[in-house]
Amino acid sequence: MSDFNKKNHWENIYNTKQLNEVSWYQPTPETSLQFIQKLKLSKDASIIDVGGGDSFLVDNLITLGYTNITVLDISENAIERAKKRLGENASKIAWVISDICDFEPSKKYALWHDRAAFHFLNQKQEIEKYAQTLQNSLAENGQLIIGTFSKSGPLKCSGIEITQYNPENLASVFKELNLIECQQIEHQTPFDTTQNFTFCRFSK
Repeated sequence: MSDFNKKNHWENIYNTKQLNEVSWYQPTPETSLQFIQKLKLSKDASIIDVGGGDSFLVDNLITLGYTNITVLDISENAIERAKKRLGENASKIAWVISDICDFEPSKKYALWHDRAAFHFLNQKQEIEKYAQTLQNSLAENGQLIIGTFSKSGPLKCSGIEITQYNPENLASVFKELNLIECQQIEHQTPFDTTQNFTFCRFSK
């Protein structure tokens, strides 16, 4: 795996597969939206979707009236697809093409959202770097909403091994934050299979 190039891998995925040909496809990201709407954030609260790719979360956040949204993804192809889909609304979003481990935020976020990106980090130093970047990036009382494959979920996704998490594991990684709530979610893929996720919310 030493020669594995993450960026090339994801650029190829988004260059060769259609929107509904990837397992994480969700026409409506219901769980994320439910978690977010419970927070009752102000419409100008700073929100970042890490590993957002061409997820439909950003479309829904715009519809709900949020005006300060950042989408980060390692894949330029994913972000270009999202921009094309959003049309004129794309100009309302701050787009960041970066590996999360290289990300150096220039602002503080009221909400850091990550569905199915964090669990691709398998190296201890990557996981620690993610947690440190998150901690440095969250505003006072900032919120983390994170969804990962659970201990009952897949061991691989898109040909890459992932790290499974339960609430206790996540609390250990994000030990500087307070664990507020967790849910086990069954995600229906476009291929008529299910993937079990652990979804948790933390507060700074």
